[in-house]
Amino acid sequence: MAISLQKGQKVDLTKGNPSLKKLLIGLGWDVNKYDGGHDFDLDAAAFLLGPNGKVLGDDDFVFYNNLRHKSGAVEHMGDNLTGAGEGDDEEIKVDLSKVPADIDKIDFTVTIYDAEARRQTFGQVSNAYIRVVDEDSGKELIRYDLGEDFSVETAVVVGEIYRNRGEWKFNAIGAGWSGGLAALGRNYGVNV
Repeated sequence: MAISLQKGQKVDLTKGNPSLKKLLIGLGWDVNKYDGGHDFDLDAAAFLLGPNGKVLGDDDFVFYNNLRHKSGAVEHMGDNLTGAGEGDDEEIKVDLSKVPADIDKIDFTVTIYDAEARRQTFGQVSNAYIRVVDEDSGKELIRYDLGEDFSVETAVVVGEIYRNRGEWKFNAIGAGWSGGLAALGRNYGVNV
């Protein structure tokens, strides 16, 4: 059974499971009843970060326009334009054995595409979650349900995996941002 986390909780991934190498990061959400005339297009992304909490280069940002990191360690499985249906809306695969040594953590985010023009915020999104799955066994290891803590935010840092004394851990973050993908990218050092 998966470990269910609360905001701010951290849990070991590899310490008790040293053979764990391939992760599937599943992100999902539902859109509340909304009559704004536009579909909601939420986008998952991954930022591979160095010791200073910034990307080492723009290609350390994996998203719908850069689906695969040059190392092969992180791969975005494609853009879901509507979020319709059950289960994960977008997925990102991580191969821990391929993560470059100069990458300390990988942050997973969700943003609303064209949120300002469409007048959309995370206050209109419900049932958002992130889950970490052992890709080889298909077993869900961790699940973090974000709750309904957002109102005007257009981007959310959902969670991260990070190195700690040679092991990988997961941190449930759930931090909202205004300014969408551009503001989030600038925060991580991406040239937007």
